[in-house]
Parts: sequence; structure tokens; C-alpha cells
Amino acid sequence: MAYIYCSSAGVYLKSNILPHREVDAVDQKSRHKGNLETESLLQSKGVNWTSIRSVYIYGPLNYNPVEEWFFHRLKAGRPIPVPNSGIQISQDLATAFFAVLGNEKASKEIFNISGEKYAGGFPEPEIVHYNPKKFDFGKKKAFPFRDQHFFASVEKAKHVLGWKPEFDLVEGLTDSYNLDFGRGTFRKEGDFTTDGMVLSKKLVPPS
Repeated sequence: MAYIYCSSAGVYLKSNILPHREVDAVDQKSRHKGNLETESLLQSKGVNWTSIRSVYIYGPLNYNPVEEWFFHRLKAGRPIPVPNSGIQISQDLATAFFAVLGNEKASKEIFNISGEKYAGGFPEPEIVHYNPKKFDFGKKKAFPFRDQHFFASVEKAKHVLGWKPEFDLVEGLTDSYNLDFGRGTFRKEGDFTTDGMVLSKKLVPPS
């Protein structure tokens, strides 16, 4: 019997040296520290386990539907506010779990799982850049992703598991839209409150 744990690449200590690899330093104070504690517990119990550290998960019925934030704005024909330059690099898991099942090479190992391509957003709509330090959004989240480069190497999973991403980013997002958001089964209604704050400041003529 094997225990496959879905962890997070959010456990890595913030670094300017990227992509993150499985041997990189981790942040014990991260909000994802529970994942590290679970990995340590599994290691201490001597059970047959594998930990999958994902970056951003997207797709139909996503528990944390970060792509919905963009879909709402695209469907409404609204501009998309992006913090700072917008060149932050990121990546975007079921086939990986199948690759682990019954694979002795996966026992007691940690694997980064994500897409191979790095993406920065949709080029079609109007993109409005802003400095988040000039706004007080309160407890509202003005942008669904980290305002930093955040991506991980999947070379270990490819080499050890013989795994490779099944979808590229465009195919994956299209699938997520057609099988979920496009059918009206999104998790949250669009909230453009923070967009309004950014756009209203953009429209104010300089004094």
C-alpha cells in the first residue's frame, strides 16, 4: 500500500535562484508549513509514501479556482489589473498520481509537478499595470497569484517516473473554461471591487 500526499511548492523558501528543485531549502514559517509537517510525519513512520508538490492547480472544479478571476474579467470584457510589470513567471496533476502508483522508484520521494511552460497571462484584453503598494485593498485579494516569480523544475518526475505534462497551458485553460466556467458552474461570482479602485485612479487626470 502506498500513501500519495498532495503537498505544495509553496513550502520552498523564497529565492531568486529558480526553478525550485526538490532539494531546495524550505520555509518552516510558510503558511504551507502543515505540508512540511505531514511530509516529516510520513518519513518518521517509515511507511511507503510519495509527496507531490504542485505549483498552481487549475482545471474543472478546481478547489482554488485561480483561473476564474481571469475568466470573469474576460467574459465581462473588462480590463485586467496586473500588479507591477506583469512579467512574473509561474507554472501551472492526475497523470502524475497514476505514474506514482505501484512505482517502487517513487517510494519515500518528493516530486515537483507542474506544466513545463511558464506563462504570464492573457495578451488579448487591456492590461492595466499598477503599484500595489499605493493601494489599501484591506482583506480583499486584488490578484490571484503571487507577485513574484514562482516555478519549479519537473525534471526529477520526468526522469524517475517517466512522467510528462499532458496539457500545455492554453489547452488546460481552454478545458477548464469549457468544462466548468463556461457552463456556469464557477465557485464565486465576479468581484470587481479592487479593479474599480485601480481603474478609478488610472482615470483621474494628473493635477
